Amino acid sequence: MKPFDYLIVGAGLYGATYAHLAHREGKKCLVIDRRQHLGGNVYCEEIEGINVHKYGAHIFHTNNKKVWEFVNSIVGFNRYTNSPLARFKDKLYNLPFNMNTFHEMWPDVITPEQARLRIDEQCAEAISRMKADGVMEPRNLEEQAKVLIGEDIYHALIEGYTEKQWGRKCCDLPAFIIKRLPVRLIFDNNYFNAKYQGIPEGGYNRLIEGLLSGIETHTGIDYLQDRYELNAMASEVVYTGALDELFDFCYGRLHYRTVYFETEVLNIPNYQGNAVINYTDCSIPFTRIIEHKHFEMFGNAVDACPKTVISKEYSKEWKPGMEPYYPVNDTLNTRLYTKYYNRALKVPNLHFGGRLADFAYYDMDNTIEKVMDAFNQEH
Repeated sequence: MKPFDYLIVGAGLYGATYAHLAHREGKKCLVIDRRQHLGGNVYCEEIEGINVHKYGAHIFHTNNKKVWEFVNSIVGFNRYTNSPLARFKDKLYNLPFNMNTFHEMWPDVITPEQARLRIDEQCAEAISRMKADGVMEPRNLEEQAKVLIGEDIYHALIEGYTEKQWGRKCCDLPAFIIKRLPVRLIFDNNYFNAKYQGIPEGGYNRLIEGLLSGIETHTGIDYLQDRYELNAMASEVVYTGALDELFDFCYGRLHYRTVYFETEVLNIPNYQGNAVINYTDCSIPFTRIIEHKHFEMFGNAVDACPKTVISKEYSKEWKPGMEPYYPVNDTLNTRLYTKYYNRALKVPNLHFGGRLADFAYYDMDNTIEKVMDAFNQEH
């Protein structure tokens, strides 16, 4: 008899949720992670009494009542509503694109009808320029964006930010990256079109600790270095890492974009007055500034905490050894991932999932939905 029913490789949201569901059904689980902490990319580091999102801003949002009730059964969530701003040169614009944005962009626009006419006029100009070149469909991201939202908003709020994110000119990026752009003809700065949203009270570590309560966990363990000994400890393996790494890159490496952060403690209670401000000007090297206290502190509580912590986020071309964040889902990588996926399906007693194993970018609610679906199918 093996001592564990499941060896779960990776203590991020996918692995922790899977372990929780299995433990709830009486299964014995061992959860390991090669990082020195649990939680994967939702891990928070406490600095000056502030929960700092170490791997970037994470805002839980969902329309799935079952998922919302599940996470709230582990820890209560606060009322945080994501309302980011964009800064272009010395002016701030509300996001997502809504009536506040349009009035900030064009001060003479004050009604939805005026906004729609201005946008339609600029989109028509973009289509006309394409047709003059003998082109009927957008050939790249720049043309796609202008067809959807027009010249002014593209130039101020999309162009620079996108080029920093991808490290390429918009005219060199495929059009499908921007399939649509949400346009709201109402004065509403709520970024997510989701029924439920918030941050765990006390930070994401409390969510992970709750999910893994009563389950044996070990950090600083590299599964790929000791896989044979570790596999011998459990009847089944749930793997949440990258599939190309699992198979020693036998077909080649999958590619990602990555980000890194410069985090500072400031001796002021409030730096920017908002959790997230995007910097859309190409002359600014970072893509956004996150001020972490605004995820959990509201009203007078902001000034009651005398210091603040900010993180400047930079986008970078990924290289082996860097943290993989965003998969590059182009034709080449999709074909390569399919080879690894088909090979993984043939490994006995192996289950896999999560953003790395699936080579897909998931929101947190999608991750939990995927775990629930996979667990239900396997049981």
